[in-house]
Amino acid sequence: MKTQRIVILGGTGFVGGSLVPRLAADGHELLLLSRNREGRRHSAVGRNVKVTSADIYDSPTLRRHIAGADAVIHLVGILNESGRDTFARVYPELTRLVVDACKDTGVHRLHLMSSLKAGQGHSGYLRARGEAEALVKASTLDWTIYEPSTIFGPGDGLVSRFDQLLRMTPVVPLPRPQARMAPVYVGDVAEAIARAVADPSSVLRTYELYGPETWTLIDIVRAIRDARGRHRAVLPMPDALGRLQACVAQFMPGKPFTPDNFRSLLTDSVGQVDGLAQLGIDPQRFSAWLPRLLGPSVRQRRLDEARSRRRP
Repeated sequence: MKTQRIVILGGTGFVGGSLVPRLAADGHELLLLSRNREGRRHSAVGRNVKVTSADIYDSPTLRRHIAGADAVIHLVGILNESGRDTFARVYPELTRLVVDACKDTGVHRLHLMSSLKAGQGHSGYLRARGEAEALVKASTLDWTIYEPSTIFGPGDGLVSRFDQLLRMTPVVPLPRPQARMAPVYVGDVAEAIARAVADPSSVLRTYELYGPETWTLIDIVRAIRDARGRHRAVLPMPDALGRLQACVAQFMPGKPFTPDNFRSLLTDSVGQVDGLAQLGIDPQRFSAWLPRLLGPSVRQRRLDEARSRRRP
């Protein structure tokens, strides 16, 4: 396999945490562009990984770092808008800058992280993702697009968020309880990108990345609750109350739930064409990973503590 010089935008994020060491293991020379080099996660990934601080919204800076690369991987993403980081700026506007920088510097290969059902539904998030995809597809670049469902793994925003919520309150009011998703393991997403990087036949293809199990949101929350051994009521909410909850929660610290999150849940995150299978990947199951993501249940921890006390 030919090794490549790859520039990664958003490589210090959640997906990048799995992708960077995977690509480094293949011998690729990686340059991660980060807003804050000192806050990087990958300081000890390998000698062929470099992290540099860069304003990726500045066209001359972007062109300077991309020049001479074999490929660019664009992973930058947000789930909620905050200040200047709007969906329009982070998705179509930044993607346009990346596409133009690639054209200007003669870099033909672009990998874009998107989302399952991009361009569908009523949420600003999905709409902006779709606009970014359209820009890439309309370009003359050799592109590959990845559309994952909800991504899970250590430190994710799915299991960890609901686990924290279940720890804080005896009752969890849940909007869109029957929203469906097929959670995909972050390591499988990284493997998909790594295989596509090495495979010329992945050019001009879009891969839907989703797990082998389809879950409703309420089943996921209940599974997290039960795995922890917590006695919590998970209360399904009608849409009218769910919208009201989102309007209030968007002003809470950390924006735990927003009106756009609600609109995103109106569109099931379930795929139709198995991109992992197309890339020869046997996907991990969410149900098998859940105990590992949470660690021992309360009951199990108490049993372990009791056993340790009985030991001489």
